[in-house]
Amino acid sequence: MTTGYAVAHLPCQAKQSNFRWRMNHGWIAVHSNLRLQGGSVMHTSPSHEYIMEDAREAHRLADKVDAPSWVRTYLAPLCGAGARILDVGCGPGTVAAGLASSFTTSSVVGIDQSSRRLLVAKDAALALPNVDFVGGDAMALPFPSNTFDVVYARFLLEYLMQPQTAVNEMARVCRPGGAILLQDLDGQTILHYPPDPELDTQINNALAGLAQTRFDPLVGRKLFYFASAARLTVEKTDIETYHLIAGRVAEREREQWELKLDIALPALTRTLGSRSAAVGFKKQFLEYLDRDDTLSWSQIFTVIARK
Repeated sequence: MTTGYAVAHLPCQAKQSNFRWRMNHGWIAVHSNLRLQGGSVMHTSPSHEYIMEDAREAHRLADKVDAPSWVRTYLAPLCGAGARILDVGCGPGTVAAGLASSFTTSSVVGIDQSSRRLLVAKDAALALPNVDFVGGDAMALPFPSNTFDVVYARFLLEYLMQPQTAVNEMARVCRPGGAILLQDLDGQTILHYPPDPELDTQINNALAGLAQTRFDPLVGRKLFYFASAARLTVEKTDIETYHLIAGRVAEREREQWELKLDIALPALTRTLGSRSAAVGFKKQFLEYLDRDDTLSWSQIFTVIARK
């Protein structure tokens, strides 16, 4: 299958457009259109804009998840010995590497559109022979149908132009009887009390602009529908609190929010019309979290389905 991305786990050896990567159950050929620039593999046709694209994003994402705990809670019940597992939108590979280290007889593949994040993932997994990372598009996965036993996506669909297409692709590459796990946020930056008219106007303006990239802050509640529309059999649907800030935000959590807003500044600048407006929004948002009388929260939805 032709994709718009390079096979990013071989950046220095990329001399041709046909590569093979190994799994426990054979070799699968991947064809990739690529350009070389300064010895690095470059994207040729990304299908969507990631509004959090930044050199700091890989490490921010890695710091936000306790991979062993997440694997035990969500993936361990789905993964048998020798399972073939696909992480769609793997980012810096933190979860994929944790999964590979816990299930040493399984083969894990992580796919992401960012060559920068894939390099971080590869470096972090050098000692793990059963995990591989490739560049690719979640809406056109470069794998044959019925390849994987388990396919999962965590915090991906909120950023995609066509999330249903991505879920359909996840269903396609999953084998009959295999498991698909979808997990995403709902309500982040939106759910808070008491109302702050000025901040709420800024949030609405920012989200209206970001909607042009199809960023969806309410995607979590749509996961059940996406799975059903992909003709999957949903076995489990859960909703949990993701973040809850009651009163003044803790220093460490404030630092995380400040970094996230810093990374989002270019996208906010475009949507709000100027950098000063984007910086003003960031300041106003953090000041709201610093108040003693405010409550801010978001939810996380998890859907587990079978093909």
